[in-house]
Amino acid sequence: MGGGPRNGSCIAYNPDDVEEILGKVLKMAEDKYVNPITVFFHTCFKVAAVAAYLIGGFFSASYVINFVVTITLLGIDFWIVKNVSGRILVGLRWWNEINEKGGSIWRFESLDQQSLQQLNKNEAWLFWWSLYINAGVWIALGIVALIKFNLDYMLIVIVALVLNSANTAGYTKCQKGYHIFC
Repeated sequence: MGGGPRNGSCIAYNPDDVEEILGKVLKMAEDKYVNPITVFFHTCFKVAAVAAYLIGGFFSASYVINFVVTITLLGIDFWIVKNVSGRILVGLRWWNEINEKGGSIWRFESLDQQSLQQLNKNEAWLFWWSLYINAGVWIALGIVALIKFNLDYMLIVIVALVLNSANTAGYTKCQKGYHIFC
């Protein structure tokens, strides 16, 4: 037998205890990360998109609902990484412009070298590894979709890989020195 409540009994939580525990968790995050809210949102939508993809079928038999929810979460993740966490966590920024001839021009910006050295190393590590691990997870899910010959779900994987690859390529090129100092 487990140690949980029995016979319909409940465990009463003191709101002060919950507040104290939450305060300790936030304090631990602040000790490790200078920007814990940015770190949270940087990882939150990656995990949420994978979770929606994996367990969406349990909540709805409709592929369309799972598609819309997962793609929306992927879009939010792309936007947050490109426009928020890249600037705050690693001091980099990229964008793409179309010139008059219809050609694509990638633009890169970076903080100056002194400012880059002052960034939190834990946040930078989390930023880069979450990009790479997320791509690996989606590749694995794509292999599973191919093995199961589930082409509908392969479409979601392709969108996930395109969005993740765009951010990974943009930030990698930016980090490698293709940038303009701002």
